Amino acid sequence: MIRALLAALLLTSQAFAADMSVFVRNQRPDGVALELFSRDSEKVWPGGDKVFLIRPGAKKSVPISCEPGEHICWGAWVNGDDSVTVGVGPDNNQPCDTCCFICAEHSTETVDLAQ
Repeated sequence: MIRALLAALLLTSQAFAADMSVFVRNQRPDGVALELFSRDSEKVWPGGDKVFLIRPGAKKSVPISCEPGEHICWGAWVNGDDSVTVGVGPDNNQPCDTCCFICAEHSTETVDLAQ
């Protein structure tokens, strides 16, 4: 009975999350704040009203846990001045054809923030 219950729980559980990395290269002279936004859900990384801060000229790898196949877009802005944006921006409302990727287990996506 217990084995049948455990098997049923395993079969009805949601899909396992994938662990991947986003490698950010900030080639701008300003520090930037960056967030990642799911196009398939309301999920935001890092979440909780936090952002990834990347110093001028710095490179940073940020780990995320996402659903395999999930569409994720990035938005960045000058730290302290969200009127200077790249990607989908701080509110995930700017058009962008080159700032999205698909979640895949054990993969790395590179984001280049050019001047």
